[in-house]
Amino acid sequence: MNIIIFFLVGLIVHVVFFLSIFDIYFTSPLVHGMTPWATPLEPPASRLVLVVADGLRADSLFTPLNNGSSRTSYLRRVIEERGTWGVSHTRVPTESRPGHVALIAGFYEDVSAVAKGWKENPVEFDSVFNESRHTWCWGSPDILPMFAKGASGDHVYTYTYPAEEEDFASTDASKLDTWVFTQVKSFFQSAKSNSSLKASLLEDKNIFFLHLLGIDTNGHAHRPMSQEYLDNIGLVDSGVAETVALIEDFFGYDGRTAYVFTSDHGMTNWGSHGAGHPSETLTPLVVWGAGVNHAQRVTEPQPYTDGYLQDWKLEHIRRNDVSQADIAPLMASLIGVPIPVNSVGLLPLSYLNNTDRFKAESMYTNAFQVLEQFKVKMTQKKESTLSFLFTPFQFFLGCSVVLGFVGWTSYVVLVILKTHTSLNRHPRDLNVPLCMCVAVVITVFLLIQRSPITYYIYCLLPVPVWYSVLKDFFHRAVLTVGLAVLSLWPFLSGLYGKTKVTASSDRGSCCHNTPGKMLHVAVCAYVPSLTHSSLQQKQGLPLLNQIISWTTLASSMLVPLLSSTRLFHRLLSIFLSLTATYLLLSTGSEALFPPVLSWLMFVWINIEQEAVLFQTASGRQELSAIDFSANIDITKMRQMKLDDIRRSYFFVLCLLVSTSPASSPFLPSFDPASVYCFLTVFNPFIMGGLMMWKVNFPSTIFFSLFPITELFACVSRKGNLFLIVLVISDLMALHFFFLVQDHGSWLDIGTSISHYVIVMSMTIFLMLLSVVTHILTSRRLYLWKKPKMHFP
Repeated sequence: MNIIIFFLVGLIVHVVFFLSIFDIYFTSPLVHGMTPWATPLEPPASRLVLVVADGLRADSLFTPLNNGSSRTSYLRRVIEERGTWGVSHTRVPTESRPGHVALIAGFYEDVSAVAKGWKENPVEFDSVFNESRHTWCWGSPDILPMFAKGASGDHVYTYTYPAEEEDFASTDASKLDTWVFTQVKSFFQSAKSNSSLKASLLEDKNIFFLHLLGIDTNGHAHRPMSQEYLDNIGLVDSGVAETVALIEDFFGYDGRTAYVFTSDHGMTNWGSHGAGHPSETLTPLVVWGAGVNHAQRVTEPQPYTDGYLQDWKLEHIRRNDVSQADIAPLMASLIGVPIPVNSVGLLPLSYLNNTDRFKAESMYTNAFQVLEQFKVKMTQKKESTLSFLFTPFQFFLGCSVVLGFVGWTSYVVLVILKTHTSLNRHPRDLNVPLCMCVAVVITVFLLIQRSPITYYIYCLLPVPVWYSVLKDFFHRAVLTVGLAVLSLWPFLSGLYGKTKVTASSDRGSCCHNTPGKMLHVAVCAYVPSLTHSSLQQKQGLPLLNQIISWTTLASSMLVPLLSSTRLFHRLLSIFLSLTATYLLLSTGSEALFPPVLSWLMFVWINIEQEAVLFQTASGRQELSAIDFSANIDITKMRQMKLDDIRRSYFFVLCLLVSTSPASSPFLPSFDPASVYCFLTVFNPFIMGGLMMWKVNFPSTIFFSLFPITELFACVSRKGNLFLIVLVISDLMALHFFFLVQDHGSWLDIGTSISHYVIVMSMTIFLMLLSVVTHILTSRRLYLWKKPKMHFP
């Protein structure tokens, strides 16, 4: 078989397998076509003011100071006198976009957002803003455009500051909130002299949305216990008080304005969010104004056992907890607009101050709106799915992908056995028309269900793959050994003692010509500390640090090509060059990962050399004498052995473990602070690219070792060990295919996908990385004419 065709077919097969998880696990649950429903009675409020303090924890707002006073004196008075309060329980992922969608649209994270990088909802959705007559928004350019984009008509107006203002190295991130309050003040002042704007403001069903990002930014930069975070909370409290006074004055204290103050998510003590810790999921909710119950004093114990009431000194005021999605129907009820058609929130009656009839009508509207979604979804399913196949997570697609995985893996095993064994092979006269009939049946089946085009690819791909497998006889072989047995192998085989004795002779072989590189690594190890100190002192990211960081990253793949192609010289050059960049992306103990990885590399190389010497009568070849650019002696080529399976298995296992995110504090992590040496202004694409480079650091190191195993084993570089790695990777990919999850935090979802992607990447990009690392190890660049040398 032409090897180019083989790898192209393999590439296509694995790309299809990878893309299948997005149709199986990450299909949007949202449906469309429902009729919006609103309470037919007169609403208590004509307008609503929604204030969202991004990243504000519930305890940070409610906990009083040591002297008994509060840093949020205005909101505290509202809680104790004229409003209703509680804890809004968010859901993972505790991030800004899904948090705001839950607040304003009433539904939780749409799992299909993974295909959009989680930056926006990939499916259009309804929201309270969309159902309003007019909505004016002020705040972050990352949040506001999402709701304006999804609105029908031009009645959602957004005012945002430049994205460059969202700088984690800013001297004062609270200026983002000051900007919002200033803009709102200017807006109402200008409305007094603008007759058309004033007329729009005096209409009913209007919403004013203030998105305050300063608290979240200060929390990331300085942590929630910092003075900057706490002072920002005080600034927000003062800004809310001034804004309320401004609005009440503009509308002549007509008593027709309702106010909602809450947060999209909380934050951990170390300045992160996204998971399900109580510090991330518990957010404050304070509601007051038209149609809202006043503070209700209680003397009996309240039905909460978390101890927060005592900590917050609020056990005498009735607490009313809600789920975050419940806030959307509450806002809709207060101003009389239809509940968003995709909302799953339940109206919290304890917040309403109205007649029993109004409450009953509001509850009926809420229930009918949820029922409408169910009816539309069932109608769609009945039109497009056979009843006996209606199962969660597209079980039918999952079975098709599994058949494809098993078929492809069996085919690769067959290729190995046909090439490297003397097993009898008897081609079978498999009926081609039979396979065509199977393909036609599958096609008709999918046509009946009105399936999308991608379903045809997933379901038809296994047919030609299994045809290629079944037309030849093949024999299965044992592909894996237990990890525990593998780890004991050097001791049980007697190689450990030999390696420990002989390894010392090679340790000093590469210690010359490296002082400059070592100095560069030392500088890169110091730069993060210097950057952190500068950010703590609010002096911003030093330009010199930024230049060093980007220059190091740009040269990391070029510098190794300037060194000798001798084994230890080149490996040390690759290691030091990549480690320099890795250190710039490290935040703590994970900086210890490179030296541990280098030790593992050194041990593996020595053990593999001893294994070859143990099994052959050939003389020892010093590791320092091995040259990556040397060709394998064709006369020493051999057939594959079980040891080659062990080498491939060890390679895949180490690569998988070392690239698993957050599996250990010493392994690469996804902490956003990792990129602060390169940039501090929020840019998800550049930050994401840097994080991916960091996580793939072990991959490049291990792929650099792959040519060494081929040199030791005296096997062809044209794909023999590669095929074994391919089989093992496919088996692991099939395992991780079933472990992909579509719920939990972005970290949980991302980790499950990354495990699948890492193993799939080994099969999709193994040839590409093999070529890159081959160049990285065996090629050499000369900055000037190569001088005459007697010794390499």
